[in-house]
Amino acid sequence: MTRVLNKLSAAFVRTAPQGKHSDGGGLWLHQRPDGGAQWFLRVTVHGRRREMGLGPTGQVSLKQARLEAEKWRTVAREGKDPIKEREKERRHRERNMHLLEDVARDCFETRKAELKGDGKAGRWFSPLELHVLPKLGNVPIAEIDQHDIRNTLAPIWHAKAATAKKAIERLSVCIQHGAALDLDVDMQAVAKAKALLGAQRHKVEHTAFLPWHEVPAFYASLQPETVTHLALRLLILTIGTRSGPIRQIRLNQIDGDVWTVPAAQMKSRRDSGQDFRVPLSRQALDVIERAKPYARDGFLFPSVRKGVISDATMARLMERRGMQARPHGFRSSFRTWCSEEANAQWEVAEACLAHSTGGKVERSYKRTDFLEQRRELMQRWADFVVVA
Repeated sequence: MTRVLNKLSAAFVRTAPQGKHSDGGGLWLHQRPDGGAQWFLRVTVHGRRREMGLGPTGQVSLKQARLEAEKWRTVAREGKDPIKEREKERRHRERNMHLLEDVARDCFETRKAELKGDGKAGRWFSPLELHVLPKLGNVPIAEIDQHDIRNTLAPIWHAKAATAKKAIERLSVCIQHGAALDLDVDMQAVAKAKALLGAQRHKVEHTAFLPWHEVPAFYASLQPETVTHLALRLLILTIGTRSGPIRQIRLNQIDGDVWTVPAAQMKSRRDSGQDFRVPLSRQALDVIERAKPYARDGFLFPSVRKGVISDATMARLMERRGMQARPHGFRSSFRTWCSEEANAQWEVAEACLAHSTGGKVERSYKRTDFLEQRRELMQRWADFVVVA
């Protein structure tokens, strides 16, 4: 018997009476007593009748219903249950509709434990947040390919090479995270994007620093004794700690003339887990005493509102003075002074900067941190910096 299709008309659908009306081929219109109407399809799979809804008539036209019906009749002819197959499609769509921004933030959350300060400073996430997510954040991660990545990072690939490198590396981690979430991502997208972007053309720019013989004058200019001025003074006098530990210094970390910096706050010691002992000169101890009245919640250098002063506070001070040098550059000032003026022993000077020296095997046998030798050298540095 020939199967009759397309029995209904659009006009009939609009005025159909209550009941079920066949369009042929298992497609039915159900006009309910409450005034609503919907499409459903009847098919038989392995001798079992199945009914699947195709949507209300207000959202699915007669033409669309017929196309959907034919799609699922074809699935049924292949011996598959169209209801189960549609559910599989829905799950697949949902799985791959995860937006890059959602996956990136979830990835960041899972990595926080291995980042300094649980990533609160935002340095791991900021290259993504500033240079990738504004363009690709609302794109499903499964749809991102090498062309998307190339077009996003091309404007900074050479101009801001270091930042672009961090951004693409972070993006690669996010794509791997997406794969771990069972999303259908292109694991080769970053590698292919790098091939399209080509080798970076840039010069390594080292942090500008103040010549060592100009440090005493700058130190003396840090007046009046504000929190920022005192923090910058202590950074100059304890030179091996960088700005992070200075900003986070707590009074309970200081015992006599030794400040013990937790390994988690030291760039060179996070993996080893070894705390770093800093010998405090007389001048450094004096700065700490002068800063104590400002202390709050155990922190020596609190911010105006809450927490501690920001990472940029000291750098902005130097920038406002029109200086090219930055706080990190005082490490270079000190190291040059050690070589040109102090004639300091190389290993001791490197230890002052918390640098690891020697090979892995040599370091495993070397148990000294040159504390006493560093104490003498740091006192000489403080005597040079602080002009009586």
